[in-house]
Amino acid sequence: MTQADLDMKRLGNFGKRIGGILNGAAAALMISVGHKVALFDTMSDSGPASVEKISKLAGLDKRYVREWLAAMTTAEIVEYDSNRDLYTLPAEHAAMLTRSAGPRNQSLYMQYIPLLAKVEDQIVHHFRNGGGVPYSEYTTFHAIMAEASAARFDALLISTVLPLVPGLIDELSEGIEVADVGCGSGHAINVMGAAFPNSKFTGIDFSEEAINVARTESQAMELGNVSFRVQDAASLTDSDEFDFITTFDAVHDQAKPRDMVGGIFNSLKPNGYWLCADLCASSHLGENLDHPIGTFGYTVSCMHCMSVSLAYDGEGLGAMWGAQQAREIFTGAGFEVDEVARVDGDAGNNYYVCRKPALK
Repeated sequence: MTQADLDMKRLGNFGKRIGGILNGAAAALMISVGHKVALFDTMSDSGPASVEKISKLAGLDKRYVREWLAAMTTAEIVEYDSNRDLYTLPAEHAAMLTRSAGPRNQSLYMQYIPLLAKVEDQIVHHFRNGGGVPYSEYTTFHAIMAEASAARFDALLISTVLPLVPGLIDELSEGIEVADVGCGSGHAINVMGAAFPNSKFTGIDFSEEAINVARTESQAMELGNVSFRVQDAASLTDSDEFDFITTFDAVHDQAKPRDMVGGIFNSLKPNGYWLCADLCASSHLGENLDHPIGTFGYTVSCMHCMSVSLAYDGEGLGAMWGAQQAREIFTGAGFEVDEVARVDGDAGNNYYVCRKPALK
């Protein structure tokens, strides 16, 4: 194809699109940095301020702060008054970038970009040779996941998410046996344990490192009704052990997700509920073309969720496995999926309310 064969208008529009992608990727890195060094939090309280003032308030090197501010200004995240050489973080931007924003804080998720970049060379290798990258290579994954999910759990878990299950709050108040499978750093199970002292809670995860973090938090909160065990989610074997089980974004990256779901089914008592939160998507690409974070979802899937599963000779469902495949797997294990709910404040997840039928 020669230059004369090209649609120059289409070429120009695509060039702008590519430039936007490049600038967006760079901005994501700078937002991640700004979150880690608390610059957004500092600026949200400072009003219009100079580089010198922002640097001093944040306790950071002025030269780095100036360059960061330039990147944030050209990204239209920070506003710049060139006459007075002052920078402002608008309140509407702070409402989506600071720690006080809770689950609306999008800077939490920007941290996944540098995390994934660390394994790019390994992902390229596996494109050519198959297989995947194991959990151990994602050195900051648990910390980032814990921080992002903690904001959501603190704001929504007790008041909004758990009431999706019929009668659950009363049962938890009276006292039942609960498990969080694939609990990671354990914040969800600790939040539930603190809210419902009459119930007993067990966090289960195959990562000893994550479980150690969970135990440390539980001890700091002085929770006598919460315990943890290191166990592969696919190896749950005890029957009728729990009245209620939760999983939060844990099914899709399992090596053997169907074994995990089957184990959860067996571990529940008859008429018990499993509440599964997982990424909101369709199993069909054509239905995800307008997904608000579709590119991000498929990228995280390719470079983490799918790859981690394949590293352990797994199924490789991926983060965007979708509601249709989820229903097929859940009902195939014997569950009745009573409801697929959405929650205000958690736009990224579906909540599957799954019930184990009573014995006939």
